[in-house]
Amino acid sequence: MSSTLLEVTRAAHEDVERLERLIVKDLQNDPPTTKDGLYQSHRVRNNIDTIISTTEKLVEIYDDKDNARKDEIAALGGQTATGVNVFSAFYDRLKEIREYHRKHPAARVVDANEEYEDLLKEEPVIEFSGEEAFGRYLDLHELFNQYINSKFGAKIEYSAYLDVFSQPHNIPWKLKSTRQYRKYMENLLEYLIYFFQRTEPLQDLDRIFSKLEAEFEEQWANGQVQGWEKQGQENEDDPAQHTMIDLDYYSTVEELMEVGPEKLKEALAVLGLKTGGTVQQRAERLLLTKHTPLEKLDKKHFAKGSHGPRQNGSTAVSQDINSLKQIALVEAKMKKLCDLLSKQTIEQTKENVVKKQALTYEEMEQEREEEETQVDTESDDEDQQIYNPLKLPMGWDGKPIPYWLYKLHGLGQEFKCEICGNYSYWGRRAFERHFKEWRHQHGMRCLGIPNTKNFNEITNIQEAQELWEKIRERQGVNKWRPDLEEEYEDKEGNIYNKKTYTDLQRQGLI
Repeated sequence: MSSTLLEVTRAAHEDVERLERLIVKDLQNDPPTTKDGLYQSHRVRNNIDTIISTTEKLVEIYDDKDNARKDEIAALGGQTATGVNVFSAFYDRLKEIREYHRKHPAARVVDANEEYEDLLKEEPVIEFSGEEAFGRYLDLHELFNQYINSKFGAKIEYSAYLDVFSQPHNIPWKLKSTRQYRKYMENLLEYLIYFFQRTEPLQDLDRIFSKLEAEFEEQWANGQVQGWEKQGQENEDDPAQHTMIDLDYYSTVEELMEVGPEKLKEALAVLGLKTGGTVQQRAERLLLTKHTPLEKLDKKHFAKGSHGPRQNGSTAVSQDINSLKQIALVEAKMKKLCDLLSKQTIEQTKENVVKKQALTYEEMEQEREEEETQVDTESDDEDQQIYNPLKLPMGWDGKPIPYWLYKLHGLGQEFKCEICGNYSYWGRRAFERHFKEWRHQHGMRCLGIPNTKNFNEITNIQEAQELWEKIRERQGVNKWRPDLEEEYEDKEGNIYNKKTYTDLQRQGLI
């Protein structure tokens, strides 16, 4: 049955009310994990967007620019071209309804509540990189590469970059007028906006930025923008500093020609040089100033009546000041986003980077798997005491392991190995296995000692060194032969000497 405009209006109002109740019901549930909380925020955000779009359609209907709603109300009242006939309109509508149900006898009323209830169980697709760990950390590696490979940046570590990326006011303002810096700041702002929208979907960035822009305009007029204090007034005194083109990024005339004739003309005018000629002639004339001071240039390159770069520069200066103002606004937005982001986000990112620098690849993979399966239990679960009178070790599920498993493997006994960096091994079996694993072999090699059977059960560095000295004295002239005496173990537990192991590995057999 075709829907009338009034029916569409009624259904839209019903959808809005149902979505509002759904949002209230969703927010009444306390998410058990951080991941569930993020899903909840995105569900609410999606419902709000649906309400906004539906409301916009309702506004268009009520505006009734084509008088369709007015005509439909008049038709329901029986108003026709010949007069008012209420009964005729009523029976025509009744006939239409009966005809519809005659053609569709199996039609049934669809319960929309079931469909909307399913939205509470929805898990929205949120794209995060592996480095971001589902919104826990920032991933600024690409921007870090731009920073260290630029003239305004410094050769620092990534962990140090996390401390300075939110402090652009420490960069000299003369370096900020370059195209490279502007591109870097735009990319940084774009990433932070994207990250903030994924982790804080209920925040209204448009309102935040509109308020920020109003405050920025006032601060810029008073010369109070951090890092840009009274630069606009200082720049007006020296138009030559505001050349529209940064020649440091151009080495040939062909590259400079790609800028375009108008920008070349403006840059030449700022310097007081002739602005006529072809694009190539303008580029050649401007490129002369890259390595030659203006006072040493031939007078034939200057425009008639010009006394240096201060002539005809007001237009270019005003344009360049506006460009610097836009860069300062981008910086202000970036700082605001850093303040809005949880302070723990940047700190946790730095701590995570420092921690990863001390881990092997296997340890990082293991930690990543643990983070994926870890449940961030909160509230009442943390207060509950687990009954563990025997003080048994905890299993993967957070409960004490069975007592028979404890006795069988000796899991309650701790063994430490100084050679492995004071790493703790729980249980006799794990302690015995570690002598043949990569960790112990690597530790022994760092000491310059072979990993042979003689050093089994040796966990102290000094004892290992003393034993090695005694073995060397006992052998005398017979030196230790690593190719024949050093032991290696493959994944299946087979033992080989170094020569055999290397040959089999080279042939791809192990």
